[in-house]
Amino acid sequence: MRWTRSLITTLRDDPQEAEIASHKLMLRAGMLRKVGGGLYSFTPLGLRALRKVEKIVREEMDAAGALEILLPALQPIELWETSGRASQMGASMFRLKDRADRTMVLGPTHEEVVTDYMLHEINSYRQLPVIVYQIQTKFRDEIRPRFGLMRAKEFIMKDAYSFDTSLDAADASYKAMYDAYVRIFRRCGLEAHPVEADTGTIGGNHSHEFMVLAPSGEDGILHCAKCGYSANQERAERRTAGSRYTTKAGSPEEVATPGAHSVDEAAASMGVPSTQIVKSLVYLADGKPVLAIVEGNTEVNECKLRRFLGCSILVPADIETAEKAVGAPFGSIGPVGVKIPVYADIGLKGARDVCVGANKDGFHLRHVSIEDDIKAEWADIATVVEGDSCPHCGEPLSIERGIEVGHVFKLGTKYTEKFKATYLDDKGVPQTLVMGCYGIGVTRTVQAVVEQSHDDDGIIWPASVAPYHVDLLLLDPNSPEVVKAAEELESALEAQGIDVLLDDRAERPGVKFKDADLIGFPFRVVAGAKALAKGCFEVRARGDKESALMPVGDTAAWISARIKEKLAGA
Repeated sequence: MRWTRSLITTLRDDPQEAEIASHKLMLRAGMLRKVGGGLYSFTPLGLRALRKVEKIVREEMDAAGALEILLPALQPIELWETSGRASQMGASMFRLKDRADRTMVLGPTHEEVVTDYMLHEINSYRQLPVIVYQIQTKFRDEIRPRFGLMRAKEFIMKDAYSFDTSLDAADASYKAMYDAYVRIFRRCGLEAHPVEADTGTIGGNHSHEFMVLAPSGEDGILHCAKCGYSANQERAERRTAGSRYTTKAGSPEEVATPGAHSVDEAAASMGVPSTQIVKSLVYLADGKPVLAIVEGNTEVNECKLRRFLGCSILVPADIETAEKAVGAPFGSIGPVGVKIPVYADIGLKGARDVCVGANKDGFHLRHVSIEDDIKAEWADIATVVEGDSCPHCGEPLSIERGIEVGHVFKLGTKYTEKFKATYLDDKGVPQTLVMGCYGIGVTRTVQAVVEQSHDDDGIIWPASVAPYHVDLLLLDPNSPEVVKAAEELESALEAQGIDVLLDDRAERPGVKFKDADLIGFPFRVVAGAKALAKGCFEVRARGDKESALMPVGDTAAWISARIKEKLAGA
């Protein structure tokens, strides 16, 4: 391929819209072009990298025994009403009317459609187990699209679904997909860490996320260096000895705290540390009010609370709803004497001298005992932070940032029960199918590679997903001898399956060198009159500081061997 015919346009400066390195570099390298908020076009160069990631995904899915299908992106709302997720997805799901005034949705995921497909396809245990997958566009109306492909309104996902006869059989399918994901990300040149994760609106009772560590990551990952425990912040647990305020100091008494509505304001007004204040927050769990209480310097983990309650939708109550539910002014809400269910974080266990809102404007209560003065159910509902104790071994946890590139779920019968998707067992008795689902953000994976592999000069592509393996620079495009030598090398490399871009532009060498580093070709070969006079090309691997002279006759074999070595090691 000739650069002059490739439609590659690079940018010298960072686009103002881009916030993280990978987003900046993919725009500057001419791989993406913005259409609107959360919407991007892939250029021919960017599409080559995307297709290579897709090829790796397909190869590993096929090797794991999965069958490729293609389901419609446009789906009738009735399928989502059957599962109950039409309301759960809320405003994040694109909805539209067809000309017959039927409500349709643009699929953010495909659990409903694939379950509907399988209930008509599977009749007997002899057809099981089965895993199907697709690589297809998904749509989610993100409130705040950002970071390029990391949080977009339209994106490409590989989603797979397993159907089994039992939970034990489903474990084998889960393991097969988990192992395939390890291979996929390794082949893409990514260091992806599997961590325990929340199942979110997908559902099920067990899941792992595959996280690429990066300072720009939106997810917090808690890790124990001693025992290896690892979980994202939505899921992470911690070991706790309970409250530090275990000595009873008296009976609850009101203290005037005018204007003190936050934890810090209440602590200052009462002359106590913020850890002695109990934070009280009202939530709506499937529309019903509940009160969650945690130590003042911690946060309620809404994912853990939702999972503990077993509700589909958990949202913070607005001020009016909260005040009505508790019968007290916002900012003075507390757990003593309330009529709604109270859920206390386990970090408060043993607390016998803490301060809470008095459910009376301008007042708090001191000397409150959680167990004596409050009717509460204990739950692990606090967000785990760095320094908290590992739930397995008790050592301090560290935290890193990560980008989610894949997610595997054990769904059980969450969808198949609602769709009445059954099979006949070996005795002819109908049984409910057991299901799992497995997603990889394909477009996100492309950008995650860039986020994890770049330097100040640009992208450093792994050979497995690089748009082109070699950038062959013509320094003297008007010299017949130089052009002939470059074209012969190009042909020799392509004959060995190496992707070559021949930079035939009438540009200064410095411009070509900068573009080569920006785009991140694994190898740069310079064909110029000076080197060729010595019978050599100038060769440099991306990331190396210096170039080396390579005999013309050895260059193709050397580069081919290096690339095949990189691909074999991936």
